[in-house]
Amino acid sequence: MILTVGGIKGGSGKTTLAINIAVARSLKKERVLLVDADDQKSSLLWSEQRSSLKIKNKMTVIQLTGTSILPQVNEMSKDYDQVIIDVGGRDTASQRAALLACDIFLTPFRPRSLDVWTLDKLNLLLEETRSLRPNLKAFSVLNQADPRGSDNKDTRKILKEITGLEPLPCSICQRKIFSNSITEGLGILEFEPKDIKAKKELKKLVSMLYH
Repeated sequence: MILTVGGIKGGSGKTTLAINIAVARSLKKERVLLVDADDQKSSLLWSEQRSSLKIKNKMTVIQLTGTSILPQVNEMSKDYDQVIIDVGGRDTASQRAALLACDIFLTPFRPRSLDVWTLDKLNLLLEETRSLRPNLKAFSVLNQADPRGSDNKDTRKILKEITGLEPLPCSICQRKIFSNSITEGLGILEFEPKDIKAKKELKKLVSMLYH
């Protein structure tokens, strides 16, 4: 399966989610390809940190950009069980190619942010993509959410109003383990000491995407 983690608003935690989903699948002994399609190269830098700390890589991480993503991912996906594409927060050739290449699109939104202002533009992009790829599944997830309070509920209510973008009934809360693990070249499922709540949230998200 090919999963694209994207959107047209930066700072919503797309790369962190993509990395942790890739780690979660690799821990299931699957052959995983993580494609960094973001000009900032954050996933690639994470992989380089992982290598420099001599952490055994359980996945392949490469960089692809532009329209070449579509043919190259389609070809390379034959050699992997799972492909996760991490794209930047803009409407770019990379994002459009990644959308055409994937089976599932996941976009994270933060509570109390300007992310929701991009929903109309994102919905239009998805409509254009579905004219060429009608079976594309698209989901939103609340990311960097508050452990408690009404803001999560308010944002989820807005997301439910968007046709063609199904909000997943789970949240990934704002937790230190995400930044701490990335710095160490790890995913949260590999990091010690473990954060049981973060682990549970991530596993729930992954199970909904790969059920």
